[in-house]
Amino acid sequence: MPRGAHPRRRNAALKIAVPRESASGETRAALTPQAAGQLVGNGVEVLVQAGAGAGSFLSDEAYREAGATIVPDAPALYGQADMVLRVGRPTDEEISFLKPGTILIGTLGTLANPKLAQTLAKAGVTAISMDAIPRISRAQSMDTLSSQATVGGYKAVLLAAERLPKFMPLLTTAAGTVRPARVLVFGAGVAGLMAIGTAKRLGAVVEATDVRPVVKEQVQSLGGTFLEVEMTDEERARAETAGGYAGEMSDDYKRRQAELIASRVGEADAIITTALIPGRPAPKLITAEMVKTMRPGSVIVDMAAEMGGNTELTEPGKEVVTDNGVRIIGFTNLPATMPASATQMYAKNIQTLVSHLVSDGKLNLDFGDEITAGATITHGGKVVHEATAKALGIEPATPKPAAEPAGTSAQEESAQEESAQEESAREEKGKS
Repeated sequence: MPRGAHPRRRNAALKIAVPRESASGETRAALTPQAAGQLVGNGVEVLVQAGAGAGSFLSDEAYREAGATIVPDAPALYGQADMVLRVGRPTDEEISFLKPGTILIGTLGTLANPKLAQTLAKAGVTAISMDAIPRISRAQSMDTLSSQATVGGYKAVLLAAERLPKFMPLLTTAAGTVRPARVLVFGAGVAGLMAIGTAKRLGAVVEATDVRPVVKEQVQSLGGTFLEVEMTDEERARAETAGGYAGEMSDDYKRRQAELIASRVGEADAIITTALIPGRPAPKLITAEMVKTMRPGSVIVDMAAEMGGNTELTEPGKEVVTDNGVRIIGFTNLPATMPASATQMYAKNIQTLVSHLVSDGKLNLDFGDEITAGATITHGGKVVHEATAKALGIEPATPKPAAEPAGTSAQEESAQEESAQEESAREEKGKS
């Protein structure tokens, strides 16, 4: 063996682990068997916790057939992982299972829960969050926010249609004409546009509003009517952030928006709200007084419930009926109610990101790359994500340009070096 060779580095594959999600009601998995198989083909070893795909109707045997190894429990899985792929946040117990230097990838939501970043940094974990991936063209195939919002927007309309005590479409029958339901959508991002398109396909009359004037044509192209608030040039400039999200608007704009909304809420049979500002509580767009103007049997599906909701009466995680008979649905994880499609889309997003980070079975954390740098939350025991650090009131650290190969600690590296030198010395002695 050549002097200085490292047997483990040469022979051992990067181990990528997929745990069973621990959050209540979470049915999705980070990888499908197909995605796992494609990663195995790229030279890595994929470990899947037993039952990880059960909620998405994916069997352990399907993962085995794709080339993955099934591991019975979480401690054993995390203990040998170089990289862990998740859907949601890990628990404190799961973090304790992680080896220092492990790469953790999932939808970590550290802007809403910045203390998680400190915990992960203290554990020596390199955390990469799917919801922090920059919204640039070459990262579109990694954008889980968009893929899961697509699922959520679709399911929100189906929930509203199922709960409504009337038809969605216009019907002309021998028993008379049934007028179509009126659906009002707040926010015309990915979720809102999917809701608009779904409601139109079900035959509803759809109106939509958004602070970003640029989405007007998209709303109209789906058959919706865009409710536009008059804006100053300054308001137009701040309406959309560099990442394409809705911006925080002035109090005067909010007053004018509320006046427009109030005039339309009472006419709606169903309302879908999707308005969110990253790292901030959801804006309150529908007041309790507005809800009182709605007809009994009307439905509000508040997709912003996890961040407090867009209505004053939303109860996150619950479905409630107001005194005047309006049903408000505040479910916080709509994609998990459609796990087959949601997992398929999420797994493709995460597989694409892993392929960006791993080539020929080798990890390459290039912090000069916009995607890697933008999505990395913690590295080297520090919080390196600017927005998360700001939420914590600290300065972000600058990540080192290169990382040691995952799965090889300093102690292991030293032991490998000594072993290689001893073997080389034996070979030299034998020759002499």
